[in-house]
This record gives sequence, C-alpha cells and structure tokens, in this order.
Amino acid sequence: MDHGVSAGPIEGLKNLQETVNKVAEGGANAVLGHMGLAKYGHRGYGHDVGLIIHLSASTSLSPDPNHKVLVTTVEEAIKVGADAVSVHVNVGAEDEYEMLQGLGYVAGKCDEWGIPLLAMMYPRGKKVRSEYDVDVVKHAARIGAELGADIVKTNYTGSPETFKEVVEGCPVPVIIAGGPKMDSEKELLEMIEGSLEAGGKGVAIGRNVFQSQDPTGLVQKIAKVVHGGVSVEELSKLDL
Repeated sequence: MDHGVSAGPIEGLKNLQETVNKVAEGGANAVLGHMGLAKYGHRGYGHDVGLIIHLSASTSLSPDPNHKVLVTTVEEAIKVGADAVSVHVNVGAEDEYEMLQGLGYVAGKCDEWGIPLLAMMYPRGKKVRSEYDVDVVKHAARIGAELGADIVKTNYTGSPETFKEVVEGCPVPVIIAGGPKMDSEKELLEMIEGSLEAGGKGVAIGRNVFQSQDPTGLVQKIAKVVHGGVSVEELSKLDL
C-alpha cells in the first residue's frame, strides 16, 4: 500500500496509523510513504508490516506537481528502520534530467548501504501521448532498471499481451501502480491478474486500497491473487 504527500489528508488517509493497521491485517507486505509514516503511522499495533520510505516529493499545490525533488536521504531512511526506499521519476517531463540524476545518485547510495531501491517510473510529458502506451511504459521501466533500481513500479498497459513487453524488456521485477480510483474491486483485481499473467511480480496501490470501503478485505483478496495464485473468478466463490 502506498501514499504520498501530494494530496494531503484525503479520505482514507486522515488517520494514517489506522489505515496502515487495516492493510497490515489484510496481509500487505509493506507500506510506502514519507518520513512521517515512520514517525507516527507505522507499526502502531497489530500485524507487522514492512516499511518503504519514499525519498521524492511534490504537492498538488505546486505550479508543476510533476516536478519531484529528493527530500530524504537513504541514510535517514535507514535510521528509522526502512526495509527499502523509493524514488519517483517522470520520464519525459521537462525536468526529467534532474529526476534521473537523483535516481542514479540514490541507486549508488543504496548499493553502498545494501538497501533495496524501488523506482516509480511514469511516462509523462509533452511527447507522451498516453501514460499507458506500451512503447513509453517499457522504455520508462527499462530506464529504471538500467539506472540501478531493484524493483520498478510503472503503469499497467491495459492487457497481458502488451504488459508482457514491459516485463520482458526489464531485467528487474516489475510491479504495477493502482492508477486512478476504479469503479469496482473486480476491475482492480482483473488488472492485477492481467499483470501477473504477463510476468509482473506484484502491486503498489494507493487510493484504490485506502479509499476502499473495506481496505482489510480488499488487501486479503489482492494477497490471494498475488501470492496464492487465486484467479478473480475463483475469488468470487470464496467467502471473503
């Protein structure tokens, strides 16, 4: 389960610790957020859950929300007990070069300290016709791997056939973002199932989980699909 500072205390994140506990109970492997997550929102009680500290930030109030800057160091994340760190890069943005430079720097530090790096690689900018076009998504994913990421998070391209091209062109595990709020759980679960069929290794989902009516139950279903190999059709027959 992931979230950022971009939108503030939106529905589902007003009480961060409560949300973390709900997704941990559902079987999430880790929660991803900024330094505040470690200080007041992580491991309050209940199930243990991994911690990924996000090093990049911008806000929806910025003149350019796509401009991500590094706000935390790898060393600071390690000090609060992070299991991994993450960096955001908007491939194709006007300031792409700064974000790529930051990714390369962080990757070097992660290798130095032996901590895994997740790179969020999103195709965005004037030359990008669609953030979900397979040609730009597979390019973005490959950039993340070549600059030193251990895991790449990117957009699902809409079908197992096209997403397979992304996975095959990326030498490190690829996980998918949750994207905009979806109309139904079934739609979300089918997207996850399609990504796994193509060779994807998991998910990093925000609002589609924490704004769900039952975050714990939804994470349980996601875990069964990702880790248990249960199909969406089989899920519908289970008492969950």
